[in-house]
Amino acid sequence: MKDEIKALLLIISLSFGLTVVVLSLVHLQSMIFPLISLAVSDSINPCTFVIYTMFLIALSLKESISRRRIYAIGLAFVIAIYISYYLLGVGLVVFTKSIPTWIAGIVSIIFGGYTVITGYLEKSRVAGKKKVRKSIFRQEASILGAFALGVMVSFTLLPCSAGSYLIYAILISKIGRALTWILLGLYNIIFILPLLIILFTVGSITESKSLSQKIVQRSRELSILAGSALIILGIYVLFFY
Repeated sequence: MKDEIKALLLIISLSFGLTVVVLSLVHLQSMIFPLISLAVSDSINPCTFVIYTMFLIALSLKESISRRRIYAIGLAFVIAIYISYYLLGVGLVVFTKSIPTWIAGIVSIIFGGYTVITGYLEKSRVAGKKKVRKSIFRQEASILGAFALGVMVSFTLLPCSAGSYLIYAILISKIGRALTWILLGLYNIIFILPLLIILFTVGSITESKSLSQKIVQRSRELSILAGSALIILGIYVLFFY
């Protein structure tokens, strides 16, 4: 089996396992299907891999950088994305608290269709892609620089993930506040899971870059898969949630 398929299967299986365990512990089994559909479709979004591939290529071009340093810089980048996305989610939850749940179903179907179409046509949904590329390759190989870059990159991914995140925010905003923050944290752990897997489970930065590039090459299939999952979820929310 090809490496990128193995990585994707690992991402999905770990996401599924983590979701089931956490939601079972807090007695929210009804959220298992919506959370997995949204978080996994978001985590395997080609846009994320495009940005991450640029970052890995930039790291691989740096001279005299140790593997430990690469891990530290890569982790800083991923943590910055996690924090930025979590804070964005807090804002979305507050904003969507009064929005009816059925709206989430409609948004899910519309955004799912948009994802399928743009994926099939291989249209990029990354905002300011050229600007991001320049920023990534100009950035110094430092932990602080990687963190700042991660914060900036988070906003370039919004056109790709805003739909999934908005749908999720509508669904969890009707749950108690403490559980909402837990569910928001779980979603974002699953969102960054592919980046952590590529960074830490592959033998070298060169192999990590190669794996990420292979996944990007499957962007059409991933977009269609993610969009289809969103359409199915939308129908589920409208008729059964």
